[in-house]
Amino acid sequence: MSRPDRLPESGPSHARSFTTTRWSIVLAAAHDSRPQAREALAALCETYWFPLYYYVRRRGYRADEAQDLTQAFFATLLEKEYLDRADPGRGRFRSFLLASLNHFLANEWDRARAQKRGGGKVISMDVADAESRYSLEPADNLTAETLFERQWAMTLLDQVLTELREELARGGKQPLFDRLKGFLGGGAPGASYGQVAAELGMTEGAVKTAVHRLRRHYRRLLRARIAQTVASAEEIDDEIRHLFAALGA
Repeated sequence: MSRPDRLPESGPSHARSFTTTRWSIVLAAAHDSRPQAREALAALCETYWFPLYYYVRRRGYRADEAQDLTQAFFATLLEKEYLDRADPGRGRFRSFLLASLNHFLANEWDRARAQKRGGGKVISMDVADAESRYSLEPADNLTAETLFERQWAMTLLDQVLTELREELARGGKQPLFDRLKGFLGGGAPGASYGQVAAELGMTEGAVKTAVHRLRRHYRRLLRARIAQTVASAEEIDDEIRHLFAALGA
């Protein structure tokens, strides 16, 4: 039986994740008619729909309008109308998405509004949950673009945390993760190392070691996620800085 304070180390699988990026999925889908390519792009859309939906709402559209527009945008994207314009050498994937959405909003509102309400759905959107999350954002003078960046950052970090939790759960270590995840952020975790050690039946030193490994693994997963949205490995550190700057906006 493995010790509860032993966390997984990142190995070759994480290096391999850099070879197939979200940019490569986008470019492949633009020239690949196989169902697998479209499914891969659709899965990507599922990831990014909320930051884009949030952006549309902050542009002044009602919830029902934002839902129809977001669905219609992704339908247009999946039909490859914008994919030929995708160029990893010209910026980040999120920048491509936002520029494409702005182009869509400027040209496609009448056509999207004419669609039957609730028809043409290409991605699963929990609008009730989205509106609940949208209402939690305080009213301020931040631009829709700034808030899109913030929601992108929050979505990405949530995905990394979910991936980390699932990895530990597969190894039977989810209780350890649940107790140590508070140490991942920069704020106070809510309990001391000594308190957590007593709760888990571990030494304080073992808890500190486990937290160190958890943070290291979290950083590796974050870098792997970021690597999928930029054109080169050299841009990863800059994008991570941008991510945390967006959270502080």
